[in-house]
Amino acid sequence: MSRKDSRGMFANVLGQINQEPAAPTAQKINSPHLLKVAAGVRQIQEKGEFLEKILKEGERVLDIDPDQVAPSPIPDRFDGAYDSAAIEDMAESIRERGQIVPGLVRHTQNSEKPYQIVFGRRRLAAVKKLGLPFRAVVRELSDEQAIIFQGEENTNRNDLSFIEKCAFALSQEQAGYKRDVISASLSTGKSHISEMLSIASSLPRDILLSIGPATEIGRRRWIDFAQAWSNKQDAHICVEKALEKLSGQASSEERFAAALAALKAVEKVSLPDTSREIRANGFLLATVNYSKSGAKMNFSKSVPRDFVEFLNHRMEALHREFLQSETQNRKG
Repeated sequence: MSRKDSRGMFANVLGQINQEPAAPTAQKINSPHLLKVAAGVRQIQEKGEFLEKILKEGERVLDIDPDQVAPSPIPDRFDGAYDSAAIEDMAESIRERGQIVPGLVRHTQNSEKPYQIVFGRRRLAAVKKLGLPFRAVVRELSDEQAIIFQGEENTNRNDLSFIEKCAFALSQEQAGYKRDVISASLSTGKSHISEMLSIASSLPRDILLSIGPATEIGRRRWIDFAQAWSNKQDAHICVEKALEKLSGQASSEERFAAALAALKAVEKVSLPDTSREIRANGFLLATVNYSKSGAKMNFSKSVPRDFVEFLNHRMEALHREFLQSETQNRKG
């Protein structure tokens, strides 16, 4: 293949990857080699855009010891995003091509470490794993500016799932940030932030972490999930049991689907035996039949009519006696 043909092929790969998902003519690229090449070219493009911005602002990229960088006090991703398996691909890319896109850090005060990460946490974890310095821009930022930069970087790259954005917004509110700062960090309006906060605050964080980021699950389905959660009396136990049944290989989307199905499942009401005989002194008095529509009592033909009328007259008093007995049992 000629060099000209190669350039054209890679350009076509990039074009297809960057196309909108709705484009009917876009073909999915399955070749791992072409995808890796396309990812490398994209990183070069990102580097150019990033460095151009830095040069305009008169800032430099520095090599920093990863151990001198403290984590952000407000998490923007679920914990699993930074385990060894999650950063392996990024570490491999940096091992092959170096850290192309720098991170952003700021100076800290009253901390054992001189820097604090603003964005680029996965890159930081990858270079630390490789024993390499972390390439980053050092910028003086206030707490509000830092949280906005942190959120903007992920939002602009479509890097956070919807539920991670909800959890990120809630973490900011709990830390005391105002709505305008939260809105700026996620590049969305205050009304949308209110909805995201409502979803995140209605669901326990341990359940969200158990489900995972669920990148394919959008706003409407999480609203449905939150509503189903509020309608289920034993929602926590119900979801925990559903997730325990899944294998460790289940995707985050599969875990979401199993949890939602468990929340929406209609519980089967256990009915007593379909029928029961009532006897006295060895004689059959009546048969009680149970069904979804209610219970029915059928008296035996040998039962005198006067006895049936006697029970009919006593029914109100018997019912009152039953209610009093139930009340005493509750108090006891």
